[in-house]
Amino acid sequence: MGYPNLEAELARNGITRGQIADLLKKDKSTISTWMNGGRTGFSVKDAMTVRREFFPNMTLDYLFSEEPITVATASVR
Repeated sequence: MGYPNLEAELARNGITRGQIADLLKKDKSTISTWMNGGRTGFSVKDAMTVRREFFPNMTLDYLFSEEPITVATASVR
């Protein structure tokens, strides 16, 4: 399953899985396994650390949902 919203936000913001691995002091392969929907995923503590460091204005529910969530953007006139 993975984390499609987190994957999208990483791409939008130019953040690599390597940066996530460095932040969490984990191997890049561990992060890749988690991101690709391996047996285990991010712990709550690790998820909160990623959100706080890279995405402070986004919710954990959005970032770590296993289903894609479309974020609507409003146009201002």
